[in-house]
Amino acid sequence: MFLFGNKTRMPAPGDALPGRDRALSTAERHFVNDSVLKGPHPAGTELATFGMGCFWGAEKLFWQTPGVVSTSAGYAGGLTPNPTYEEVCSGRTGHAEVVQVAFDPARVTYEELLRIFWENHDPTQGMRQGNDRGTQYRSAIYTHTDAQAAAADASRGLYQYELSRAGFGAITTEIAGAPDYYFAEDYHQQYLAKNPNGYCPDHSTGVACPIGLGVSASSTRMEQV
Repeated sequence: MFLFGNKTRMPAPGDALPGRDRALSTAERHFVNDSVLKGPHPAGTELATFGMGCFWGAEKLFWQTPGVVSTSAGYAGGLTPNPTYEEVCSGRTGHAEVVQVAFDPARVTYEELLRIFWENHDPTQGMRQGNDRGTQYRSAIYTHTDAQAAAADASRGLYQYELSRAGFGAITTEIAGAPDYYFAEDYHQQYLAKNPNGYCPDHSTGVACPIGLGVSASSTRMEQV
């Protein structure tokens, strides 16, 4: 019955597809910058994981960012181990399409990555981005440290203030500790470099996010009082 159900609802554990024990095959090197796709990355490198709709365009945003060491497209936040793209699209895995970013914090801050995240999709749309509908297209920040969790929470408050001023609704972004991350199939990795004319919709709100631009959560709260 779930096959004919609503793909914008998270599946219950009993409805989730079983997946597989073995990881999907993918390249060892980044197609654009030849970095190691799965690591290990250079000492001091940190990870960030973001879901912001279709992962093709999202990954390109981050690999073009100075200070980013490597990027990959994958699936996270659901129930099915090592899912295929077709399984994720079925709505029966609960996974979001995500981008995992390996970055050098001495060259680019996590706050700057958050600013890129917020400004390049619409985080108020729930289980969709534009015409792309389903749990896989939800907005998500999966944090790898307590510091990332605090920064993500603070940035959500900052951006909500700006979105509300611009007439947008409540942010629906899921913020949670980083779950298991499953690399997507090889053809998804760095897709827009391999397919320059590929599908890449722009769902950004046009509202600037102050985080990463020298604006702190405390100063913004003072302005709101």
